Amino acid sequence: MDFSGEIKKIDELKTEINALGPLDPALIKNLDDWYRVELTYTSNAIEGNTLTRQETAQVIEKDISVEGKTLNELLETKNHSRAVDFVVDFARKNKTRGAVTLPVILDIHKLILQKIDDANAGKLRTVPVRVAGSMAIFPNPVKVPDVMKELIVLLAENHSHQAAKAIEAHYRLVSIHPFTDGNGRVARLLMNLVLLQNNFPPLIVPKESRRVYITSLEKGQTTDDTGDYYKFMYEQLIISMEQYLEMVKGKNRD
Repeated sequence: MDFSGEIKKIDELKTEINALGPLDPALIKNLDDWYRVELTYTSNAIEGNTLTRQETAQVIEKDISVEGKTLNELLETKNHSRAVDFVVDFARKNKTRGAVTLPVILDIHKLILQKIDDANAGKLRTVPVRVAGSMAIFPNPVKVPDVMKELIVLLAENHSHQAAKAIEAHYRLVSIHPFTDGNGRVARLLMNLVLLQNNFPPLIVPKESRRVYITSLEKGQTTDDTGDYYKFMYEQLIISMEQYLEMVKGKNRD
């Protein structure tokens, strides 16, 4: 499948983003606050968390409980919010290739599962895993450390296109399924860490696109045909970049 059109559009938007120059610190904080909520809401919703966008914001910004929601759902929200902060901070301080190591990925996972499953938080799985309703087969736990090393090598390589590298890293981690739980959330955070390192805005996978997203992943994992996956993810990156430009330019006019 040819993605030259999508890559060209991404490059054009990246040029436009780079031309903005340094942003005002107040605007950066405003954007950080928005992405913290949006990334947490969408990523958790894809995994089945029932908090609305507004409820997610309340838990993150005001640290209040939401009636009718489970303790785990509230912890997932707080944990993901902290993980987003970790990823944003790390990306800004570590722009060089090779900065993302296995301990960094384990730290992200530890934040995602803290107080939910402390026994497995920040640790590679030692048991087989399956995803309910999926035919995808994941590596034997004995092989997980080695395939994770291969992922780290990818992250350190000088890839031909950094957006493609980020999206590939997401696919690889999901397909390794290195953790007992939290794989999708960590994969999306890893992808966005790589994007942020390379001065892209975060890629948001909307809740409404969950079925297309999951189906494209499973097609790749079961048939080795990743065309639908890359097409979907490139489209979401384009939408996310256009949205970012709208937010920045709109606020600059205020």
